[in-house]
Amino acid sequence: MPRIVVEKNIEVPMRDGTVLRADLYRPDTPEKLPVLLNRTPYNKAMPMVFAMTLDAVRAAEAGYNVMVQDCRGRFASDGVFDCFTVEARDGYDTIEWAARQPWSDGKVGTYGASYMGATQWLAATQAPPSLKAMVPSITASDYHDGWTYQGGAFSLFFNVSWTMGALAPPTLLRDRAKNQAAAEELGRTIGSIDTMMEAMKHLPLRDFPMFRAGAPYFFDWLAHPSFDDYWRKLCIEEHHAQIGVPALNIGGWYDIFQGGTLRNFLGMRARGASDIARAGQRLIVGPWSHAVPFQNLVGAVDFGYQTGAVSADIDGAQLRFFDQHLKGKDAGPTARVRIFVMGINRWRDEREWPIPGTEFRRYYFHSRGRANSMYGDGALSTETPGGEPPDHFLYNPNDPVPTVGGGLCCYPGALQGGAFDQAAVEHRADVLVYSTEPLAEDVEVTGPVTVTLYAASSAPDTDFTAKLVDVSPCGTALNLTDGIIRARFRESRSEEKMLEPGKAAEFKIDLWNTSNVFKAGHRIRIEISSSNFPRFDRNPNTGRAQFADAEVRPAMQTVLHERNFASHVTLPIIPARR
Repeated sequence: MPRIVVEKNIEVPMRDGTVLRADLYRPDTPEKLPVLLNRTPYNKAMPMVFAMTLDAVRAAEAGYNVMVQDCRGRFASDGVFDCFTVEARDGYDTIEWAARQPWSDGKVGTYGASYMGATQWLAATQAPPSLKAMVPSITASDYHDGWTYQGGAFSLFFNVSWTMGALAPPTLLRDRAKNQAAAEELGRTIGSIDTMMEAMKHLPLRDFPMFRAGAPYFFDWLAHPSFDDYWRKLCIEEHHAQIGVPALNIGGWYDIFQGGTLRNFLGMRARGASDIARAGQRLIVGPWSHAVPFQNLVGAVDFGYQTGAVSADIDGAQLRFFDQHLKGKDAGPTARVRIFVMGINRWRDEREWPIPGTEFRRYYFHSRGRANSMYGDGALSTETPGGEPPDHFLYNPNDPVPTVGGGLCCYPGALQGGAFDQAAVEHRADVLVYSTEPLAEDVEVTGPVTVTLYAASSAPDTDFTAKLVDVSPCGTALNLTDGIIRARFRESRSEEKMLEPGKAAEFKIDLWNTSNVFKAGHRIRIEISSSNFPRFDRNPNTGRAQFADAEVRPAMQTVLHERNFASHVTLPIIPARR
């Protein structure tokens, strides 16, 4: 095994003269080797950088020069950090600099999770000639929908906890004297879960009481609630046709960016800039959540040691992918898609996504007008509805439905992501519950899930939420995936259109994807409501400008399920013959 040389704070000049610094882990050999690059805002010297990505020492022992660089304005690097905006340019410059170094053979691969996945995709949009392969993990395809917003709703808990815990403090500490008051206020809030959770309730959001000194871009996000030019230039999906390299996409069913992982895979398969890029896309999806990725315990459910980082060999999968595309080694038989199927808790290899032969089956909502809570009369079946009375519930923004698990980040001490019993949610009258009869046989649901909701509201703008749940014979109701739609963005995320109060409208709620076998005796369940707080911000129901309202109003919601307004969920059913 070669001796590993570690060089600290190597200076990498950017095109504007700013110096970014990187640590280099390389084998002690005169041989020129490929470079693996990780660009992070989280401090290249911290173990967290490696826990979420690839072991730099193992990669160096495998014959790679591994560079871990602090992003602009972070820790050892000069300049001012401005979230997302300069990562494409700085990534390009760093990749091409690394390719020219005497220890490099001119080929560069990138790796990293979450924001470290964003730095990869953004750099790739600039088509750096020396970039030959990427491994972006648990990251997004669009920094508007699927990162900062989802279905038009602001991802409140993520944006506040991420900014509060990871982004603002280093900026404030770089010039503590100048930012003393802001640093102290942030410290008090971070220091108490109760204080942080109370901060989530602040209205109006545009006047949030912190971050102006440490993270002013937080208010840029709020100032651009629709998909406009601010977001379009950062949207990876709109640049897939400019990206010409293969990528190993790694995601989690409970990851906050799960939808983006799948969309990057599909978008590059369809529109990548080269044959090798389109053919070279790979996908691995486990049951993982974001804050503690690649662990077998996901929320309240242990999916078994086979899903842990060591057993699943996430490092090995990355190194084999880089060996193929940077060293020309034969990867042997490699599945394009590898997924973990929950319910039966097994890994399975597939040829494509969605899985060929998938039957997209509609399950319709039914009730006698009292689907409220788990004690109501809501039902779910493949039979189309006839003449049925609608369901009603009152959405009160002052008493929103609480978040229980799901796609969460970044303060597990306050709210944990993953799978949890939804009993506390399903006891509420403002949650409509539609369930199948106990299943006579196993039903596998693997693929994209969508709810088509026909609903009306007394408000000009409101939200509707949907959640897919697996209910065991003992009554435990485990969440699988969920989504939200803000009414004003129901037709377009670029242009707002208010509701006509009392008039039915169609709402498409994207629940992203899942893979789960509902075992015989279990029930398939859908929950419908209008809030999931604090995961998403509360819609005040006033219809006024986004995030400008301190006033909130209750809204009476009506969900229809009749012949002409047949609300339903579309589930991807995998035939039993498989």
